[in-house]
Amino acid sequence: MKIKYYYGILTVLLLSALILSASTSLTKNEDASGSKIKFSHKLHSELADCKTCHSPISDAKSLTDRLLPLKEDCKTCHDVEDTDACNTCHYEDVYEPLPIKTSELLFNHKLHLTINLECTDCHRGITDFDNISEAKHKNPPMESCYTCHNDKSVATNACESCHISTVNLTPQTHKVVDFKKSHKILANTKDANCMMCHDNNSCESCHVGTTMLKTGVGFELNLPYSPTGFVDGQTQQQITRVHDLNYRFTHGIDLKGKNSECQTCHQVEVFCMDCHNTTSGDISLGGIMPSTHLSPTFVLIGKGSGGGEHARLARRDLERCISCHDTKNADPVCITCHTDVLK
Repeated sequence: MKIKYYYGILTVLLLSALILSASTSLTKNEDASGSKIKFSHKLHSELADCKTCHSPISDAKSLTDRLLPLKEDCKTCHDVEDTDACNTCHYEDVYEPLPIKTSELLFNHKLHLTINLECTDCHRGITDFDNISEAKHKNPPMESCYTCHNDKSVATNACESCHISTVNLTPQTHKVVDFKKSHKILANTKDANCMMCHDNNSCESCHVGTTMLKTGVGFELNLPYSPTGFVDGQTQQQITRVHDLNYRFTHGIDLKGKNSECQTCHQVEVFCMDCHNTTSGDISLGGIMPSTHLSPTFVLIGKGSGGGEHARLARRDLERCISCHDTKNADPVCITCHTDVLK
């Protein structure tokens, strides 16, 4: 037992030594972000403007150009020939130039500087950081670009004007499971930025009110989609954008579980009857009577009977009853039995 005990202590000591060694090495050669340069944007912003240090920016037309400060830029204020002062900016024994990071964006610094934009107009908050590792948001977010690139000013908002490839521009927030149902949560937040990529036409491809289409025959007709794409000059929703292709076979599950509010788009008194009626050309659906209706106690008449199974179902979910009954402006089916005799 003592051997195991001492072996455990030795293991802990060795691991601690390795961790301490790695930490010391990191401190000597680079910071936690991997940067090999000590630099405070906050301090330098008080002494010079951005273009004084980043001199290549003024002529840079691509992000593949070298945009980082040159040794000659530092020479303006620092004695770069004094080897004893190298550790002012460099971590110990690390003097190689910083690598140029690859980018999937198209950006012309020279062009943007000629239209009287300041560096901090795009790189907002960069002057608040004391070291490079803190500057997590030094690259402008798309919201900053949208200030000008909104298709309302001279700057275009076409994706290909900034993005080298438009194959996969889906934001990470859109990659959650069943985003079609949860996107309304993001759209309702106070800082929602949907309009950077979408407009009203994007919404209306799914959210077109079809419950108020007048047919001229005395009732309102609801269409889940239009084969021609237009009804009364208005673009209609495409069913494949709202429901899965096999939804006709599974929609009953959502209806019964109240997972969706069908009446948002469909007037169930009319729409359901297009398939669920005895004259339907679809034999698989036409005239189907629910199994609950076949019970001998489905309708009970008499004082104290409670009305039978149909009364219990109606109290539980009257909307489902209406989807087959009370159709096409007919008299409500309930009043055929439930009437008050006038005295």
